[in-house]
Amino acid sequence: MLVELNKALFKSRVQRIYDGWNSAKNDDDYTSLTDVDAIFLVAGDPASEDEPMRKGTCLQQWLLGYEFPSTLFLFKKERIYILCSASKAKILNQIENSAGSVAIEILAQAKGKDAPNDSLTKFLEAYASNARVGTLTKETHTGKLVGEWEALVNGLENKPERVEISPAVSGFMAVKDAEELKNTHTAAVLTSTLLKHHVAPRLEAILDKESKITHDMFAAQIEARLGSGEGSSAKGPDMKVWSRGKGLTDIDWQVVEFCYPPIIISRSSNSGYDLRYTVESSTDNIAHKGVLLVSFGLRYKSYCANVGRTFIVDPNPSVDTPHQLEQDQEKQYNILLALQSELLSYIKNDVSARDVYQHALSFVRGKDLDLERHFVKNVGFGMGIEFRDSAYVLSAKNGRSLKTDMILNLVLGFSDLVDSTGKKYSLHLVDTIRVGADKSALITEGTKSTKDTLFFLTPESDEEKPQKERKPPVTSRANGSPQKKTAGTKVLRNQTRRAAQDEVHTTAAARLAEHQRELHEKIQAEGIQRYVEDGGGSGGKEGKGWKKFQSYKGEGALPNEVDRLRIVVDRKAQTVILPIHGSAVPFHINTIKNASKSDEGDFTILRINFQTPGQLAGKKEDTPFEDPDATFIRSVSYRSPDGHRFDGICKQITDLKKEANKREQQKKEMADVVEQGNLVEIKGRRPVKMPEAFVRPALDGKRLPGEVEIHQNGVRYQSPLGSQKIDILFNNIKHLFFQPCDHELLVIVHLHLKSPIMIGKKKAFDVQFVREASDVQFDETGNRKRKHRYGDEDEIEMEQQERKRRAILNKEIKAFAEKIAEAASTSNGDTLDLDIPFRELSFEGVPFRTSARLQPTTECLVHLTDPPFLVVTLADIEIASLERVQYGLKQFDLVLIFKDFTKTPLHINSIQSSQMDDVKNWLDSVDIPMSEGPVNLNWAPIMKHINESPYEFFQGGGWSFLGGPGGAESDHSDGSESESEFEADEDDLLEIESSDDESEFADSDAGSDSGSDFDEDESEGEDWDELERKAAKSDMKHAEGGKKGKGSDDSDDDRAKKAKKNKTNGKPKKR
Repeated sequence: MLVELNKALFKSRVQRIYDGWNSAKNDDDYTSLTDVDAIFLVAGDPASEDEPMRKGTCLQQWLLGYEFPSTLFLFKKERIYILCSASKAKILNQIENSAGSVAIEILAQAKGKDAPNDSLTKFLEAYASNARVGTLTKETHTGKLVGEWEALVNGLENKPERVEISPAVSGFMAVKDAEELKNTHTAAVLTSTLLKHHVAPRLEAILDKESKITHDMFAAQIEARLGSGEGSSAKGPDMKVWSRGKGLTDIDWQVVEFCYPPIIISRSSNSGYDLRYTVESSTDNIAHKGVLLVSFGLRYKSYCANVGRTFIVDPNPSVDTPHQLEQDQEKQYNILLALQSELLSYIKNDVSARDVYQHALSFVRGKDLDLERHFVKNVGFGMGIEFRDSAYVLSAKNGRSLKTDMILNLVLGFSDLVDSTGKKYSLHLVDTIRVGADKSALITEGTKSTKDTLFFLTPESDEEKPQKERKPPVTSRANGSPQKKTAGTKVLRNQTRRAAQDEVHTTAAARLAEHQRELHEKIQAEGIQRYVEDGGGSGGKEGKGWKKFQSYKGEGALPNEVDRLRIVVDRKAQTVILPIHGSAVPFHINTIKNASKSDEGDFTILRINFQTPGQLAGKKEDTPFEDPDATFIRSVSYRSPDGHRFDGICKQITDLKKEANKREQQKKEMADVVEQGNLVEIKGRRPVKMPEAFVRPALDGKRLPGEVEIHQNGVRYQSPLGSQKIDILFNNIKHLFFQPCDHELLVIVHLHLKSPIMIGKKKAFDVQFVREASDVQFDETGNRKRKHRYGDEDEIEMEQQERKRRAILNKEIKAFAEKIAEAASTSNGDTLDLDIPFRELSFEGVPFRTSARLQPTTECLVHLTDPPFLVVTLADIEIASLERVQYGLKQFDLVLIFKDFTKTPLHINSIQSSQMDDVKNWLDSVDIPMSEGPVNLNWAPIMKHINESPYEFFQGGGWSFLGGPGGAESDHSDGSESESEFEADEDDLLEIESSDDESEFADSDAGSDSGSDFDEDESEGEDWDELERKAAKSDMKHAEGGKKGKGSDDSDDDRAKKAKKNKTNGKPKKR
């Protein structure tokens, strides 16, 4: 049976209905049921998605766990009648005998093809036998069954009196049982997680970058965290957000939904600051200053939780504003925070809704008398399956008492306030709470304090942060200078200045070390949480499995040559057919390892080796087999006097194997290439274009500039002749960059893709549209001013014109890139930010084979000027390792290890040591943990070991074997030995290198590149150490010889040896 009803839950909740009905005369919550003979509930056709949930539907779900449309319920003192269709009757039969002392009679209507039965007549008789019937009179229903029922009731001579029982129905569902509290708590965790880990950070980013995004688009982005799209283009929940919530591992995402579309309101909203939940987010762009209101709620298994927050940007909108008024918005928000804490202590069992509101109003009156008239008319409402239960509104007119385990939406706010510029605004603070016996408790939390919700952007506060950063050096100089100020020698003054500078560096280093310690603890905790015992190891083999290869479907498909019982190489079937004991046995080429030929006397021996488990085959060592314990044939040998034939067969098998390996390699390379959807062209107007643009990677043919067009769901590059085009859809763009032509010859719009696309015959992760910024395209001949000018005036004017042209070009291409970002945000429903590299933070390094200028951006580390391009997303980096950090070396290496441990670490070699502090400060500023070491580590076996069991790796200390920034160096200098098995010195690295060929990471080009660089760097480092030791020894001898008066011999000998050594390494000097 597809639908299973909870009988025990149904029984307990039916009993609650009858208990309330029986105590109606003595209980104010159920007074509407007094002297009622029956309770009648109608369910017609399902309501539309735009309509709020009806109370009758909520009662159905509360009783049965599901909604049953076109169903009638009649509760009498001794029996429950249910009228429904035949298909629903099969499901409802489960509860037929589960209501305790009350019998249940299910009246199933006849199916459409069958003759009508008397089920409707019986139900009508049971209904008409009552004098007073309690029902939900304010609800209207439609549908075939409802129409037939109303016609029958209207035909009755003595109609029962209908009584409104909505308050009693609310009373049934108000106090939550254990199952309901569990579902509500889950909904609250979901809501809080979305607030803390998506809504608040995303809104802060929009305000910080002043992104142009409409209120309704931001609301749509929030809704998209639960998934979007349908069919093949459907996206599931955004687990980057939900994985950060506690206890959300076993969530059934099919029963998670929004209570209402998220509401975003700012100063620019045309609807104004409306605190009702029926208002919709407007199509205006979000204002980047003033008050912003955000509210949304989530359901889990129909149970609701809701939050609302106020964000205030620049609470001091005008410099001329009086000081007292400047603090008003912050003061008003603090009153809401204090009021919430006060009400949590006040709301408890048996407190009336009226008293709650009056207590809140008196609290506000005591804080600020002027705010009383702006206070909201109610401070919340009851909540459960029904989002807003009107029977439990916390207002001055509601005398109903609150009970333990009720769920309330506590809504606090001020409306129609006026700021210093004369504009109206509102404030609100909304949370979901649970009523307790002595006090209430919040079940939604996060992003509430003034530190998280108030943003001060005034010039005074902008200077506060730099002042704090400059304070340590100023203080150290002031405290350090007077100590030796009276000393008159130049040396002492220099020492004083150096001591002050050392103290500054020590303070900055201590701050960095403390932050790094926190980051290392964080990734250690996250690593243990991310991997579970016995389930964390992947070993990079999750995609590998036993593959079956079929050469022929039957004996009839074998070629005719097999009848001669000779070795046949069937290129079409990718098979080698071998004669074994008089039978032709086919072997697919993928089962064959290689073939070899040798001569013995007059005979030639052909040996064919097969793929079998247990071979030390390097990269193929971990090839999976269906049954590794089976008996395998490792090789087959044939002997023949016809050597020429065996030569041909051996060559055919080898060529066939090479072709199969090549095909497999191409298939692996193209595995991540996606087949993009179709580009939807803009209709009704011309698309926005960027003319005279070159594309990189370049298309086949002559290099000519083309046009880039922005369409509805992507961009298109059109070649000048129209014969070639490149379409890139917005949903495949991961990062969008704009690099101006300052200090460069090109202005660049760079698109980094989520999945590669094919351009020509190659796959590409990165596509660039560039415009040249050279002087060649400008004709400067025939300038009459040149005749009358002498000296440098012409050159100065040309430089000014060049700067002006570059500025115009930058402005034009940047505007085009911003239009791409805007169109992508509109199409995807998720904001795509335009990122610009920070050249002032750049540094030189060797990520591939040549030196490149690497530039950080807000989200990435990039090199965009020349191919091969480099785009590294900072969020994907687990830890950064600085290697070859030694005194005396002019360069060091940077290794970036990714959170996806199956990816090969990225090696950036030969960074100047003078830039080490800049690199470390940048890594620390973007919250990337780092470590230092004096030698290069061989990362291939390290990553292989980590992949085998990440859980054990983190349990054993994780990345602590690398040490912190400067930690590894200090350990080596002390001569102490690390307990980690990954600790390596220069001698041990030679042994580690020997195992590099057996590593799976040697397959990739990046891995081989970094491996070759590592070898060169290491050998260079060892040579320098040796030279330094010899130089130090030579200096000591020279010093000793100088004292004894015979130091020239030793030093001359050493110089002669060095000169000889240099001469052998270099070219002889020509005379």
